[in-house]
Amino acid sequence: MNAVTSRWIAVGQLGDIPRRGARTVEAGPRRIAIFRTASDAVYALEDRCPHRNGPLSEGIVHDGCVTCPLHNWVIALDTGTAQGADEGAVQTYPVRLDGDTVLLDIGALR
Repeated sequence: MNAVTSRWIAVGQLGDIPRRGARTVEAGPRRIAIFRTASDAVYALEDRCPHRNGPLSEGIVHDGCVTCPLHNWVIALDTGTAQGADEGAVQTYPVRLDGDTVLLDIGALR
């Protein structure tokens, strides 16, 4: 039996992330992009496009997605999956707000 452990850590304040933008955090060997939408929803994705490993954190956030700055692949923030005719996905991570503090579940980092 595998136990799923939840360990939420503070990774910054909501105000540290521009609306329709991102900031990154290092979690061991992983680089995770924390995104903020125009409506202040937050999402966390692995910071690499499934196409050519472009930095999603440098992409444009729009309509619940981020567009990779290298080749314009569109990735859904909630599922990490490529949209349209493109295929592929990136890892998503649990993230939530506690007031204005952004929390990342490092228990999900396996």
